[in-house]
Amino acid sequence: MNENKKVTCAVCAWRATCNKKYSITNPSKCLDFSYDVTLINKNKNKGEKDDEN
Repeated sequence: MNENKKVTCAVCAWRATCNKKYSITNPSKCLDFSYDVTLINKNKNKGEKDDEN
């Protein structure tokens, strides 16, 4: 995972089915956290569109 990515429930791959969602005071300590890789693809595509203009 890229080190400048913030660990939050909003970007976790398990956010749809997580029972701990938003109840942990420090999400960076969550053992189940996995960054949602689909968000990486969306960000790359968004950046490419901005560069074309």
